[in-house]
Amino acid sequence: MSLTLHYHPLPSFCWKSLIALYENATPFTPNNVDLTDPAERAALRALWPIGRFPVLRDEARGETVPESSVIIEYLDRHYPGTVRFLPDDPDQALATRLRDRFLDLYVHLQVQKIVGDRLRPAERKDPHGLAEARAQVHSSYAILDRQLAHGGWMMGERFSLADCAAAPSLFYGNKVEPIGADHRHLAAYFERLKARPSFTRVLVEAEPYFGFFPSEG
Repeated sequence: MSLTLHYHPLPSFCWKSLIALYENATPFTPNNVDLTDPAERAALRALWPIGRFPVLRDEARGETVPESSVIIEYLDRHYPGTVRFLPDDPDQALATRLRDRFLDLYVHLQVQKIVGDRLRPAERKDPHGLAEARAQVHSSYAILDRQLAHGGWMMGERFSLADCAAAPSLFYGNKVEPIGADHRHLAAYFERLKARPSFTRVLVEAEPYFGFFPSEG
């Protein structure tokens, strides 16, 4: 099999790539990396010196592809399926990439800051940074709610790169900052996402690891 995804079932950015692979039933070999194992950590760094996942290795093309958004665009270009994650129209593709970046930067990474603060010892917590992250998440929810008033998927009728980004962002976001009834369009969209078979599969595979997600602290 040409493609190998080096990943772990719990981290949110890994979900983003998995959803794209599952959407088109793209054949790949999953390599579940244990970063607590020195040998496995070294092997990942040999592929991608930053040492973070997901990382896609394509033996057929001799390519190593890090970063979830780039992985999805790589799949769309070189292993296309029924679901195309970026539209052919350049302006629409740019709008899709922008929505992807918005979700990653203003929801996803802010949620990671909130979760990261939970993992810090009491003397190293960052109340100011935590408050900023929470405020950014709620502001982003409001913007997304307005953009989703049309119903459907993140960019309209077609499932896209932006929906792959939204699924983990909103799942973990809802755990730390619930979406709530005041963002009804976003809440309805999140329910549609959870019912999508590709995302359902990701959640089922991650479930054994949910105990590692830090509770409020």
